[in-house]
Amino acid sequence: MSTRALPLYVTGFALLVAGCSGGGTPSAAPPSSSNGTPPAASTSAAPTSTQPVTTTQAAPSTKKPAAGAVERYETFLHAVGNQDVSTACEIAAPAAKKAQDEGMGPCESTFPITFSMFSPAQRKALQAATVDRARITESATRVDIPAKAVKSAAKFTDSDLGDAVLELRNGNWYVTD
Repeated sequence: MSTRALPLYVTGFALLVAGCSGGGTPSAAPPSSSNGTPPAASTSAAPTSTQPVTTTQAAPSTKKPAAGAVERYETFLHAVGNQDVSTACEIAAPAAKKAQDEGMGPCESTFPITFSMFSPAQRKALQAATVDRARITESATRVDIPAKAVKSAAKFTDSDLGDAVLELRNGNWYVTD
């Protein structure tokens, strides 16, 4: 039982550390919002035809950040499945920095521990894992991805994989929890 509990503990700790990292930059979100709205308002001549177009354009710009976050998280899952330390550490950089500050060591030497917590079958499944977008919660700069949203050939429990939070920082999405 202690062998089984160790991976759960390490995963939980890694996710906890990732979630505790803060310091998002709000400057990344406003350019996306301001790029979509002003051109529609300034180029339209008839108010009736402009309003439906503006409403239609607002929905895709809201979905666009979440799509980028989901793709980034899928890349992270694939990196874990492939045991790709550099990609996993880059996407989890804020959490890795916090873990290092708390004495865990550099990401490049500690992330392989996370890889070892998954069975070979689970790692293989993570190489092709996808995210069910219908199960995520999103805002302009934050996307919550529950473990149940991860679709793969292997079963993962909340304690195996954990829920993830991605935050938009300096134009890129990072796993922060």
